[in-house]
Amino acid sequence: MRLFDAHCHFDFPRFDGIRGQELAKAAAGGVFGLVMPGVRRRDWGRVMSLSAPQKGLWYCLGIHPWFVGEHRVQDLDELERLLAGRPAGCIGVGECGLDGLRGTLSEQLPWFRKQIAIAASLNQTLVIHSVKAHDQVYAALRAEAWSGRALVHGFSGSYQQAMKFVELGCSIGVGGVITYDRARKTRDAIARLPLEALVLETDAPDMAPAGVRRGENSPVYIPEILAQLAELRGDSETRLAEDLMDNAARLYGIAPEVLAPWRAVGIGD
Repeated sequence: MRLFDAHCHFDFPRFDGIRGQELAKAAAGGVFGLVMPGVRRRDWGRVMSLSAPQKGLWYCLGIHPWFVGEHRVQDLDELERLLAGRPAGCIGVGECGLDGLRGTLSEQLPWFRKQIAIAASLNQTLVIHSVKAHDQVYAALRAEAWSGRALVHGFSGSYQQAMKFVELGCSIGVGGVITYDRARKTRDAIARLPLEALVLETDAPDMAPAGVRRGENSPVYIPEILAQLAELRGDSETRLAEDLMDNAARLYGIAPEVLAPWRAVGIGD
């Protein structure tokens, strides 16, 4: 099987000193690529430095709703400038979006809408953070007349909420939340959504699956998420893996064999 982690904070300190080992373990389980979302300007350089497309290590650049308060409007101009240069390994805008549990939506919204506009103007994939704000995120996408490729990452919500995004052309990120029995609403949604709308992700080191300590998530656990998804949907892991890889390739606009090379290779730290 060829698997891909569509959203993984592989640049975070949790992986310092062990990135090569983690990549080798992930590859042993069939995970041959990942995307690192940038969350604030001061981290963009680190994300870019870790990129290695030939090894399946890709990235996005964006301003996360948690960190809008530490930025100036000029940072959005710099983001657009960097993305317009089409840097090697950069395949999206984000992580950006809205979070109803941290900060205020009114403060976050202008930053999100501007990044939607940047992604649209550059024909880039949009990587969306949506927590307790699905309706507001959907409204923002509609207000910007969004019609491109987008990932609503780490989805946790109802089938009805998910389908609104799917009907807008968005992909839905499937992560560790589905491994918890108590997440009935999200498990039901993921079980019923069109398969072509789903992609696997970890959000590592966060969003750990059941049995993994908080903050210790890793792309190594993608196969566990796949196994749970197969159980929820009553399908085989092998068939799901092929379709999910194709979905990730379509989301990021890159052929599967390029997005996730068939090689168990690592990088130095």
